Amino acid sequence: MSLQHQRVVVERGPRSGFPIIVAVHSTTLGTALGGCRMAVYPDWRDGLDDALRLSTAMTAKAALAGLPHGGGKTVVALPPGVTPDRRAVLHDVGDVIEGLGGIYATGPDVGTGPDDMTIIGERTAHVLCRTGDSSPGTAAGVVAALRAVVAPAPLSGRSFAVLGAGRVGTHVVRLLTAAGATVLVSDVDETRRAAVEALGATWTDPHSCRTADVDVLVPAALGGVLTEETVPSLRCRAVAGPANNQLAADGIADLLHARGILWAPDVVVSAGGIIHAVATELHHETPEQVAARIDAIGDTLTKILSAARETASTPAAAASRLADFLVGAA
Repeated sequence: MSLQHQRVVVERGPRSGFPIIVAVHSTTLGTALGGCRMAVYPDWRDGLDDALRLSTAMTAKAALAGLPHGGGKTVVALPPGVTPDRRAVLHDVGDVIEGLGGIYATGPDVGTGPDDMTIIGERTAHVLCRTGDSSPGTAAGVVAALRAVVAPAPLSGRSFAVLGAGRVGTHVVRLLTAAGATVLVSDVDETRRAAVEALGATWTDPHSCRTADVDVLVPAALGGVLTEETVPSLRCRAVAGPANNQLAADGIADLLHARGILWAPDVVVSAGGIIHAVATELHHETPEQVAARIDAIGDTLTKILSAARETASTPAAAASRLADFLVGAA
């Protein structure tokens, strides 16, 4: 997917004074969707770069998930060392989104949650996940993808290293240990250790987790974990997780492929949360229908991995071709 966006808005929030960035990549398939990320950046233009990349990935994610929607993203670029007036920031976000006239709706992302969506909802109706947590749906989709990655073997007896024990990562750990898998976990926040160990997983430091000799490394924190420097140290057989933008650069997919490490595209693996939110809140599907949509992530990934093998290409390239076809066909 190319960085050719339908609309990009950058405004200085009149209440907060911080840059509010909304990137709408495509509405070809329908209303653009994408979370609201509130994070610290050295320069606001780094936040713009993030918004452009993440919104592009959301177009592919929605298309590959079979959703009639395009991709977008909101980024609030906070300067270092500043504690924002959260309500003021979120009202600024709501006003920018409202000004887009309904072509884009947002939801939770890094740095925001359902309570924040309620506050944004005071300024615009174009917001999802105001009353619920999307992380269980995201985690269910991750596990469906992991089943496809280790197939035909079951999850039981397989080994996983989960890099990140936030809301999604912890749910993934719970599902994997319940399935009988061996799970290693790390997070920069040591306070999450007790909860992880209570689930039957083993806690370790981030470096040991990333370089563990396991069947699958599961990146479940921020993106950019797979770089020219980190890939040579990997000892896993596959990488599949919910973190967005895991590849620091497009060429990293080729490095993984050259090492014989299967990489499951994050736009497929991480789609469970957006599927749950959209199918439930916008299309009013039953819990059974929603669960079936999320479980189908495994089928989609299986098809992409098969196409990659048949064309001797990377899964990243196969997923990109399929997403481009689905959007172009519309």
